[in-house]
Amino acid sequence: MLTKDKLNDFKEKLLKRKVKIGKNLRETTSELNGMIAEELNDNVDHAYLSTGSIVDSAILEQQESELAEIELALDKIKNETYGVCEMCEEPIGIDRLNVKNFARFCITCREITEKEQHHN
Repeated sequence: MLTKDKLNDFKEKLLKRKVKIGKNLRETTSELNGMIAEELNDNVDHAYLSTGSIVDSAILEQQESELAEIELALDKIKNETYGVCEMCEEPIGIDRLNVKNFARFCITCREITEKEQHHN
C-alpha cells in the first residue's frame, strides 16, 4: 500500500515530468515549423530536413505517448487507483513505480502484454 507521502512524491514527479514534456513538445513543434518554413525557401537541405523531421516526429510521438501515460497516472492518483495493476489488480511494486512513475502493469503482467504485442 502506498503511503500518502509516497503518493504525493509520485504526483510531484509526474507533474514535473508533464511540465518538462509540455515544454519539449512546444519547443520541438515550433522548431519543426521554423524548419518547414525555411525548407520552403531553400530546397538544398531538403534531404537533411526530411530525415531530421522523421527522427523529430518519432521523438514527438514518443513524448506525446508518455504525456498521455502521465495524464492517466495523475487521474489514477485522483481516483485512488494509482499503483494498482490494470490486469491483475495487484499492487505494482514500489521499485517498479520508482523506475517508471506511470507504470500501468506489475512486472508479470507487463511481460504478458509485451509478448502479446510481439505476436500481433
